[in-house]
Amino acid sequence: MTQVDQFESVFRAAAKPVFHPATVELERVLVVTDLPPSEAQEYGGQVEAFLRHAASADAASYDTLAGVEARSTGQLLQLVEDAAPSLVCAYRNLFSDGWQWPHSLGEALDLLTQTSEAPVLVLPHPKEGSQAEHALQNINQVMAVTDHLAGDDRLVNWATAMTQDGGTLTLSHVEDQGVFDRYIDVIGKIASIDTDVARASIEKQLLREPADYIDSVREALAKAGTPVTVEAEIRLGNHLSDYRALVAEHEVDMLVLNTRDDEQLAMHGLAYPIAVELRAIPLLML
Repeated sequence: MTQVDQFESVFRAAAKPVFHPATVELERVLVVTDLPPSEAQEYGGQVEAFLRHAASADAASYDTLAGVEARSTGQLLQLVEDAAPSLVCAYRNLFSDGWQWPHSLGEALDLLTQTSEAPVLVLPHPKEGSQAEHALQNINQVMAVTDHLAGDDRLVNWATAMTQDGGTLTLSHVEDQGVFDRYIDVIGKIASIDTDVARASIEKQLLREPADYIDSVREALAKAGTPVTVEAEIRLGNHLSDYRALVAEHEVDMLVLNTRDDEQLAMHGLAYPIAVELRAIPLLML
């Protein structure tokens, strides 16, 4: 390696993404149900009581959509668009009996998460019976999940906004162990590269970047006086099994994850399997 290459590597390593806090304002929350009007209002009240724990949602106005107001998926999407909410709340398998089979979010929610301008809070289905005991009680434990945390300010700002004062925000970053091993295996076939050095160096750099970013989140939130404790969970592993374990370990009240993918119409690759499998707690899908 030339001295120029060494200098460039050192320079790039020193260039770290830094968190920039931004206020998330929830002015209007829309709760979407397929229930009769009286039951819909009762359910909407439960969701409102849950979200009032978040400082950003305390001053929001709340509206509830009953099932009789939308007779088709197209009408439902139009009603949501006309309402122009800051946040949409809906339970999985809306307008469907698919909650009896835990294999999907259901057509209505699939479309809502991909077409709504506002983030969608996906709630456990009220009839399914799989809701965690601590779910919908408060928002004391919030976790943001991603495989590329550094620089994802929007994800962190939303997760921070949903964490109640005095609560804990866990920022998790799981690098795929299988992908890592595959690249190390390829490197091992290149005689000019020391495989052991490459493995240690690449792993260190992969895990250092999100750690540095989380440090910048702590500093920024402390400087702003945000009453939230920030914890880090950074590792090589399996996305789905690790996130499932982390959610159970931290007794997470709300999971926050990215849903949109600018390069495709379908949901972000990591989001869908997490959303289908983690059915016991609310998921905020951005």
